[in-house]
Amino acid sequence: MRGIEVFQEIIPLLKDEPVVHANGFICRESFALQDREENFYMIGSMGLASSIGLGVAICKPDRKVIVLDGDGNVLMAMGTLAMIGAEAPNNLVHVVIDNEVYESTGKQRSISNAVALEQVAKSSGYREALRVDKKEEIKPAFERLMNSEGPGFLLIKVEACFDPKTGRVTHTPEEIKERFMNTLLPH
Repeated sequence: MRGIEVFQEIIPLLKDEPVVHANGFICRESFALQDREENFYMIGSMGLASSIGLGVAICKPDRKVIVLDGDGNVLMAMGTLAMIGAEAPNNLVHVVIDNEVYESTGKQRSISNAVALEQVAKSSGYREALRVDKKEEIKPAFERLMNSEGPGFLLIKVEACFDPKTGRVTHTPEEIKERFMNTLLPH
């Protein structure tokens, strides 16, 4: 399965949930398919999407918060899994797209082929941790986590095949922050 297929399955399921994206091809692919004001795109800061998502989930306990992360990002900030488990925000869904490489920097191998990230999440205190390997498993697994008490973790195994021609996010970091924060204000 290709990474783009993950976004094609998940994006149509989104309503007004804040979604924090990891840097690299994850934010680029999502942005190219459907830009949303509720999307926070990491630009250049690797490993921090889950920390930001945790902060948003704690500050907005009445809203489901989604983190779209990558295996390299999670491996870089493994302590955040433990922090999420310890804080146990029941409104957080952490989706990890695992292609076993650092794709946007040249496809250097990560170690996610040897480290079961879903098991690390479960042992860190996530209430539920799922793994899917097929496109048709994404929607039911995602919906299950969206409809249950979190924190929930969904590892989605994909091949390393993001399209390097996918454009970059065109908003400035300031614009991303402002529009995202505006969606978090009471209506």
